Amino acid sequence: MKQYNQTQKTKLASAARSLSEALLVLQTPSEIKDFLEDLCTPAEIEAMVDRWRVVQLLVEKKSYREINQITGVSVTTVGRVARFMEMGAGGYKTALQRLDKTT
Repeated sequence: MKQYNQTQKTKLASAARSLSEALLVLQTPSEIKDFLEDLCTPAEIEAMVDRWRVVQLLVEKKSYREINQITGVSVTTVGRVARFMEMGAGGYKTALQRLDKTT
């Protein structure tokens, strides 16, 4: 990870907020998909898709090994996603709760 001084950290936080706001104004899954395709490399999108799939399989109570076999995602990455589900910023939980209310 890059090292930043305090001024750079402040600018980065502002840019991150701007990115979050850009995502928030998009209204359909198709718009978000198009935005992500413009913003990210195919490998970055694949990594995000893989992690989201891991979240869904962890919710289904699949074992790390089962998830590895289903997705090809390393057991280490599965563990990392599981850790962030428990001790992260809460984004996974918020998304899961809101998706659950819409289905």
